[in-house]
Amino acid sequence: MSDQEVVTLEDRKNSLLNRREVKALFRGAAGKIKRTEAVEKMAGQLSVDKKQVIPINLVCETGMTDVHALFYVYDDEKIAAKHLPRYRMLRTLPKEERKKILDDEKAAKLKAKQEAAASKGGASGAKR
Repeated sequence: MSDQEVVTLEDRKNSLLNRREVKALFRGAAGKIKRTEAVEKMAGQLSVDKKQVIPINLVCETGMTDVHALFYVYDDEKIAAKHLPRYRMLRTLPKEERKKILDDEKAAKLKAKQEAAASKGGASGAKR
């Protein structure tokens, strides 16, 4: 991965949304780079923590080996979570961690549903 060149095409400060919007070009990376690797490279180039860099899209053109990418760089993770959809934040996590969070939420939802059904059943029995 170190042989690929990263070129920053545009680095813009969006003061309204309190973030930097960085457009970059990964030369010769089509089909070889993952989102997490792209984030690590961008964070290294911008000298920021990789948790602050959120990949928005990575696009390859037909017949080209370059990848055009758009990243948002936030100063604070809370602001990022507030502005962006939840799935964008989950995408930045490692696969195991993401799966664990989703499984925990499913289990909590199922438990709440079972408790609601049990209390409903118990309440209707008490009225009779």
